[in-house]
Amino acid sequence: MRVLKTAKTQLGNIIELLGKPDNKNILIIGVIHGDEPQGEFLIKTYLEKFSEKENLPLFIPCLNPDGKQLGTRTNANLVDLNRNFPTKNWAEGQTKEGFLKGSPYYGGEAPASEIETQFLIDTIEQYTPKLVITLHTPYKIVNYDGPAEKIAQMISKIIKYPVEKSIGYPTPGSFGTYCGVERNIPTITLEMDEKIPVAELVQPVHKIFDLLKI
Repeated sequence: MRVLKTAKTQLGNIIELLGKPDNKNILIIGVIHGDEPQGEFLIKTYLEKFSEKENLPLFIPCLNPDGKQLGTRTNANLVDLNRNFPTKNWAEGQTKEGFLKGSPYYGGEAPASEIETQFLIDTIEQYTPKLVITLHTPYKIVNYDGPAEKIAQMISKIIKYPVEKSIGYPTPGSFGTYCGVERNIPTITLEMDEKIPVAELVQPVHKIFDLLKI
């Protein structure tokens, strides 16, 4: 897979978008939260199977390498990237206890203030994917935003997690709201089991990736 674009983070780590320039259909993202590293492993082990000639989705294996390095949900600036997107409800997160600075859900000084957030926004604008999947833990559900219920049901049949339209709690400034609700791009948040070895997720998650091959 080719490196299509990169960005350097606060700690000097590199974020990469992998794929082929003409693969604009689907984008799969790992490690939005640094303490949820499973997505990067699943993406990288999947890519090891294929040659440069394969028509695969676009991948960002690790959006938050600083958080992964630090072992934190947030990035190096203590911002939860999944509360930092420029949504209509972003400001709500700055007025409620639990989302303020110092909490693990802090949305930043301003929407899209973070390098990582802007990298993903720029990727969406440049490649205009028709479907985006983010890989998270730990809730064992297939959450969706925007017109993604059909693909959510297909993914549910593979991984045996229930489909949920709501994650169950407020998420101001979330990527799902930014991409799925406000831009009408089908968006899946695949919440995987964090209590099992990541190797046990390889078979179902790679089967989901196969479903999405162009």
